[in-house]
Amino acid sequence: MQDPNPLPWGAEDRFQAHFIVRKDAGRSSSNYTTRTKLTTQGHFAAKKILKVEWDGVGSLTKLLNEDSELNEMIAKQTIRDATIYVEPTEGAIRIRNKWKNHIDFGISEELFWIYDRIAGHIKKV
Repeated sequence: MQDPNPLPWGAEDRFQAHFIVRKDAGRSSSNYTTRTKLTTQGHFAAKKILKVEWDGVGSLTKLLNEDSELNEMIAKQTIRDATIYVEPTEGAIRIRNKWKNHIDFGISEELFWIYDRIAGHIKKV
């Protein structure tokens, strides 16, 4: 017999691509925790990114803020793709962006090179 009042939730149509950099953060996990802070102009579909800064307390944040070419590359992305999180996990550092549905899910070539450049900075720290 089928339930006459089915629950309104179930499997979510949301995905996330995680880029993993094999590096142990050790006790300095806050050194590897950062995210983009976007300065925007406009509303809704016309919203544009004016400036990209990294928000965190460690040396990785400082390195990322000093890389103006990287921040210009990020500023050319959509708001959703420009929102990037870097956080330590067990034995690795994860780079990710916001959740996407099955239609939006994917990584452009430009976004791949942005993540690759961030990974290079992670290895320097």
